[in-house]
Amino acid sequence: MPWEPGVAHIIADVFNPDGSPSAESPRYVLKNVIEKFSSIAGTPICGPELEFYVLQEDENSDSGWSRYGEMSGNVYVSGLRGDPENVLLQTLRQLGEYDIEVVAANHEFSSGQFEINLWHSDAMDASDRAFRFKAAVKEMARARGKLATFMAKPFNDEGGSGFHLHFSTQDADGNHLFDDPNGEHGLSKVAHHAIGGILKHAPALTALANPTINSYKRFGPDTLAPWLIDWGLDNRSAMVRIPPERGSASRLELRLGDASANPYLLTAATLAAAYLGIRDEIDPGEPLVGYGYDPERSPMLPSSLCAALDALEADTEMREVFGEQFVATFLAYKRNEIERFNSFITDWEFREYTYHL
Repeated sequence: MPWEPGVAHIIADVFNPDGSPSAESPRYVLKNVIEKFSSIAGTPICGPELEFYVLQEDENSDSGWSRYGEMSGNVYVSGLRGDPENVLLQTLRQLGEYDIEVVAANHEFSSGQFEINLWHSDAMDASDRAFRFKAAVKEMARARGKLATFMAKPFNDEGGSGFHLHFSTQDADGNHLFDDPNGEHGLSKVAHHAIGGILKHAPALTALANPTINSYKRFGPDTLAPWLIDWGLDNRSAMVRIPPERGSASRLELRLGDASANPYLLTAATLAAAYLGIRDEIDPGEPLVGYGYDPERSPMLPSSLCAALDALEADTEMREVFGEQFVATFLAYKRNEIERFNSFITDWEFREYTYHL
């Protein structure tokens, strides 16, 4: 690790005492899903994009932290204007020495918020790099006395942080299976069916892509985050965006995930839904044109973690692809999280009720 000389970082698989792979391991789940996907649709290729906030210590804040470089109007700027201590550039230099394969980075819309995009590769390698990336960013921030958070929506007055996943597939000869110059919108039937599967299984997919109670506070109309189940051509208000490039760059971008998602599970859920769509030849329907937040035009995504978990439990096809043991464990952990939250008194409740009641 470039920021910690003499220290190495490894990723390990998890096994049961009898030597069998742990069915509850997210990395093992992804391995199985990749195997299923590859049996009908080639090698999946993914490119992760993650947003996060950098916070600085603040004794005047109730939490002890405030947004780093607080100032409006710094979206997409570079240099010291939006990053007075050059945190992003220093982070990128060390990530470059760490073989993370960063392709682009920028100051995002909100104060203290940044986005770093990773180069595409096969789905497992991309997930490994995204996992290492999140750990590295948090560790380097702490070394500077700051806090980097991939929480979905840490502030009421600012937007949330997304985990966008670019996804395509290719055959053994390197042919890009989402591309078809003669196909509708320049996309192959495989691409259309993959989109159809993601749309059909979006409610269940949401549980893995948005895995915390806080995740659902990022959603809503005009948030730059998806709110409805739809797809569009280079439309950033859609849940599935098709970037304008074709040929070897033909791909879809799933904009559903938030930054708190486990990279292995977000990738596995995307591939599982696409696999089902390709297997069942699901038609995605017509793409969204224009404004993407009209609930009369498209069905709505689950609005809470509870609803998303119910959708995952009800989706027998997604459960079968993921493995029943993993799904049962995931549901148990997450429903316990909801139970703990529902019994906890929040600051909002105290401020709202104590004086008047």
